[in-house]
This record gives sequence, structure tokens and C-alpha cells, in this order.
Amino acid sequence: MPISLLNLMPIRTVFLAIGALALLAMTATNGRATAKDLDAAAAHSEVRAVFGLRDQLRQGALVRGKVSPGAQVRLNETALKVSDSGHFVFGFDRDAPGKQTLELTELTGKTSSYSFSLPDRTYAEQRVEGIAHKYVAPAPEVLKRIRQEVTLVANARLIAISHDAVFSEFEWPTIGPISGVYGSQRWYNGNPSRPHFGVDVAVPTGTIVKAPAAGVVVLASPDLYYSGGTVIMNHGYDVTSSFLHLSKVLVEVGQQVEQGDPIAEVGATGRVTGPHLDWRMNWKKARVDPQLLVPDMQTLLESK
Repeated sequence: MPISLLNLMPIRTVFLAIGALALLAMTATNGRATAKDLDAAAAHSEVRAVFGLRDQLRQGALVRGKVSPGAQVRLNETALKVSDSGHFVFGFDRDAPGKQTLELTELTGKTSSYSFSLPDRTYAEQRVEGIAHKYVAPAPEVLKRIRQEVTLVANARLIAISHDAVFSEFEWPTIGPISGVYGSQRWYNGNPSRPHFGVDVAVPTGTIVKAPAAGVVVLASPDLYYSGGTVIMNHGYDVTSSFLHLSKVLVEVGQQVEQGDPIAEVGATGRVTGPHLDWRMNWKKARVDPQLLVPDMQTLLESK
């Protein structure tokens, strides 16, 4: 299509065309696109256009969007916080159900509903050996501490912070080989465990961890049972980043941090087999995939 014609097309039509072209590319790859695939692609394109979405609609995704100021947005009957300028955010957990609905209520009072489906996402399986027995089968006297720390972390993530850093571009907190990915089914010493909800970057102890975006520190602990040295930052709109297994914490609760500021040093504390950074993100209680928000790590490593 000539560029001159594309420039004259309404923005919603452009989004629909982009979605269709993406699906055509997939069809050329596997030759198995169906009418259902076409319908799903069209639904995603329309939703992205109407709600100004800039992130992928998939399991594990943190999704940011923008509507007209004063408009209201609901996800599956849950009202989302919308900024004065129309920005909002939501997230999908690892196993979020396929059917989703976004609802837009305009200033005029007109309400429109848009349904779409999340395709099933395939997750890796990772077997980790050499974990200390106390982390695989904690002693009864340690269980009380673990429960208290689970509550501590959950409450920290629920602290309301007025900040709009979540709408900026995120950066990697440290650069290095990726040794663990979001959503992977974990086995520790041959025993099945919960899925892994972060992305692991294998770098030496003492490597500086930088804030991937601005925010406010809501938890700073040198020693939690499973995660060791731990920092949690709130980027606003119920979005938090957690940094685990740290050897040193450089910030304190309540501290405001800018993107790129040093917040900790990588370590090998808690349930680990070696030094690395485990970076996790949440929207409310939904655990989302940080790797979907940052540049490709391999490209960064090759450019160094």
C-alpha cells in the first residue's frame, strides 16, 4: 500500500491493517492460519486501537494504554485507575484465562464493550540441582517465619503510591546472560515446585542493580528466607518491581528513586545455587513478565 494512502487512513483502520499483516506473516510461516485466527487478530487490533494499547495482549503481559481524558475503563468488570491525561495499566497473570473484556465509558456516557482472547502461552521447564535441603523442605520451626515474610511482601506490594513512572520505558536493572525465565516450571533437586515468576540475570556478586524505572521503595530487607536480600519498588498504579537474592541493599523504605539509580548489589542469598539477580514484577496480585517490557538482552550483550 502506498505510504500516501496509509497516511490518509483513520487510525483504527491502520491498527487493523497492521494486525492483519502480522497474521499474514504468521500464515506464510506455518501455512495454518484459520478463520478463527483471523477473527482473533482482528479483535486484538481493534482493542489496541480503541484503548491505545502499546503492549502485547498475552499471558504474563503488563499492558499500558491511553484513552480520552475523563473516560473510564474496566477490565472484566474491574474498574481501572485512569490518570487525568487518560493513561491506565493492567496486567495478566501467567495462567490468565483466554476470554477477556475491556469496557470503555466515554465522557458522553456511552459505554462500549470489546472482547478478545489470550492465546495459551508455552512455558519452559527448568531443573535446578544443588539447592540446600533447608530450602526444599523447610524445618517446621521455620514455617512461621516464612508465613510472616509472605505477608510482609504481599502488604508491601499493596501500598498505594502516587507515581506515573510505569508509563515510561523500562530498562534492564543489570546486563548479563539470562539464566532463568518467567513462567518456567521449576524442579528443585528433582522435586516439583511452583513456577518461576521472574527473569534471572547471571552476573557476579557485587554487580550494581539499577532501578529499571523511577519509583518509591516499599520494602528493603537484607535477609528474607527464600529471596535473601530483597528490595521492592512501586512504580505507581499498583505496579511493583522486586529484586531478589541481593548481597547488599543500598536504599531504604520510603526513598524515591530515579531510573538508573543504584538500589542494590547482586548476591547469592536465599534459595540459590549461585549469584544472580531475580527481577520480578506485579500488577496488584498478578505476576507479570518483566522481559516483555525491556529491549532484547542478547542484542544488548552483542553490542557491548
